[in-house]
Amino acid sequence: MNLSVLTTPSQESSELTYDVLIENQEDGMVIATVLGLPDCKATGATKEEALTILHEHLTARLAKAEIVSIKIEPPSSEHPWMKFAGMYKDNPLFDEVQAYIEADRRKLDAEMEEYYQKLDAEDETK
Repeated sequence: MNLSVLTTPSQESSELTYDVLIENQEDGMVIATVLGLPDCKATGATKEEALTILHEHLTARLAKAEIVSIKIEPPSSEHPWMKFAGMYKDNPLFDEVQAYIEADRRKLDAEMEEYYQKLDAEDETK
């Protein structure tokens, strides 16, 4: 697996935006959870209080962390039939087998042509 760091945002980078789920509880409390970070949540008596506490938690967490973007290239996979390609090229019977297959195909093509001609003839008589 190839892994490379694409960017390391500087401390002066633009603001980060997070989606927050606001849930009103039956007891009147409000829970604010950062989507994608389920362990980053806060509870408050109001929506504003929950968001303020969440903002403080998230700011403290990000102060001790680093955000980077990474690029992961998936492993290349060979087509499953490629391991069979050319496996009989050195077989002395290869040309004979190919000739047999070609003759059989021509025979089947001739039979199908005859069948189609019969169908056409039947259609003309109707």
